[in-house]
Amino acid sequence: MKILAISDVESKSLWEFYTPEKLQGVDLVLSCGDLDPRYLSFLATFTPAPVLYVHGNHDTQYKERPPEGCECIEDEIYRFRGVRILGLGGSMRYKYGPNQYTPQEMERRLRRMRWKLWRAGGVDILLTHSPALGHNDGPDLPHIGFQTFRTVIDTYHPRYFIHGHVHLNYGATLERVTQIGDTTVVNAYERCLFEYETGKTF
Repeated sequence: MKILAISDVESKSLWEFYTPEKLQGVDLVLSCGDLDPRYLSFLATFTPAPVLYVHGNHDTQYKERPPEGCECIEDEIYRFRGVRILGLGGSMRYKYGPNQYTPQEMERRLRRMRWKLWRAGGVDILLTHSPALGHNDGPDLPHIGFQTFRTVIDTYHPRYFIHGHVHLNYGATLERVTQIGDTTVVNAYERCLFEYETGKTF
């Protein structure tokens, strides 16, 4: 299964310079947030693949203008071809506004999900906006990751943890694909195409 993960910056190649072959073979699109809703609607129009999303800290316009043809999976477990995808968007709270959470608020979100996680038998992909605490995160408050995501990884051992928020151009040491134990971590900044079964990126 080929998955296109996107986040934070609209890909000019996929939007301004789109050609049909660029989305050929894509089975699923996962958005980690902070993207123009028109961009997600555009992708949903030009691919038969489901477009799933969580909110980034800058996605304040989604309430009035949600992406058309796409599905928000905040606090839900979405199944696609047997793959269980848990969505937990938002960033660390650094000022007043939507889609921002304290560590305690994010932990409460996870606690409310435990019945759904139990019924699903776990999760295969954790889809978030922010990174996990101590892994791919930054030293400043807006970019600190959540311990809650480490809890999901340590408890349920998802095959993939896909996040955005930390732009790869922030520093030369940032990597696209890393590991936390058995979980492959993908920073979806702009776009990353990968094969679910093999882990191969394109």
